[in-house]
Amino acid sequence: MLEDFSAHLLDISQNSVVADASKIVVTIHDDDFLIFEISDDGKGMSAEQVASVTDPFFTSRKTRRVGMGLPFLKQASELCGGEFSLTSQLGVGTTVFASFDKSNIDMPPKGDIPASILTLLIDAPNVHWVFRYEKNNKTFEVDSKELEEVIDGLESLHSPDVALGLLDFIKNGIDAL
Repeated sequence: MLEDFSAHLLDISQNSVVADASKIVVTIHDDDFLIFEISDDGKGMSAEQVASVTDPFFTSRKTRRVGMGLPFLKQASELCGGEFSLTSQLGVGTTVFASFDKSNIDMPPKGDIPASILTLLIDAPNVHWVFRYEKNNKTFEVDSKELEEVIDGLESLHSPDVALGLLDFIKNGIDAL
C-alpha cells in the first residue's frame, strides 16, 4: 500500500508520462469525499490491458514483473468506501478515477500534494500539465503552459528560489480554498 494520497498522485501521473502523454490533467476535488482524476492523451490501453491492469501481477513494463500502483489505488479507494474506475482507448489516452470517503477510518493521509505537483513539473517539463484543486465550490489551477510564460521557461524550476517560490504559490493557492 502506498503511504499517502500524494504518493498515489505521483505514481499514477508517472504512468501517464511513461505512456508518452503530451498533456496530463490532474483534478482533485476535496469535500466530504476526496476525488481524484488523472486524464492523459498517451498511448492508451487495449480492452485486455484495461481488464488486467488492476491485477498486481500484471505490468506492461519490461523492467519489473509486477505493477502495484493501480491495484493499490483501487484497493485504497474501495477500503475507504469510494470508487475506482479506469477507461482507456488505444491511441487516445487513459482516465483514472478514484474517490475516498474522508470520514472512513482507512482514509490515507493526504501527504504533501503541493510538493508532488512541483515534483511532476520538474520531472516532466515537456508535458503540458494542468492541475486543478477544487474545494468549497472554488478552484485553484496551475497550468504549465501559463506557468512557463510567467517564470520564463520550466527549466527555471531547477533554481531552488524559483522552485520554492512555486511551492509556496501552490500551497497558498490550495490553502486559500
